[in-house]
Amino acid sequence: MKSGRIIGIFALIAGAALGLIGALWLVTVDLGTAARVLGLGLLSVVVLPLLGAGVFLLVRSGQEAKAGVETAQMRKILDVVKSRGEVPLSDLTLELNSNRDQVKNWIYSLVGMGIFSGYINWDEGVLYSTDASQLRGLERCRHCGGEVKLAGKGVVTCPYCGTEYFLN
Repeated sequence: MKSGRIIGIFALIAGAALGLIGALWLVTVDLGTAARVLGLGLLSVVVLPLLGAGVFLLVRSGQEAKAGVETAQMRKILDVVKSRGEVPLSDLTLELNSNRDQVKNWIYSLVGMGIFSGYINWDEGVLYSTDASQLRGLERCRHCGGEVKLAGKGVVTCPYCGTEYFLN
């Protein structure tokens, strides 16, 4: 989130400033070698955790932002296909400013989460939204009439035309 990024930046700035000021003080003040080494050790106990926390928060906020973008893209797929009933993959790739493989991965993620039910014909490139109850007893492909086979958890595939049915 944005607050994690801001806190991370502040932690990095505070750690760098504290380290610089402390190091400059240790160098300019007339101390013995043992006192300087002890001072640097104590300074590092404060500075290194601040720098580490800052880096951690920045990396974490970047990961959260990326996950948020993917979630928004999957939500958009759901909205588009449920509102239209059927959507060409080319339209989805344009609307999401993505590529076909990424859209395919997002669709499989939605199916895996149990959120989307419907079917897709990869050859024609059209995604259809259908109520899962209409697909439960499916024995023949709606596209070519061929006998369909279970391909994975919640996925039934037509071996003749390649249409995949998502049963959730």
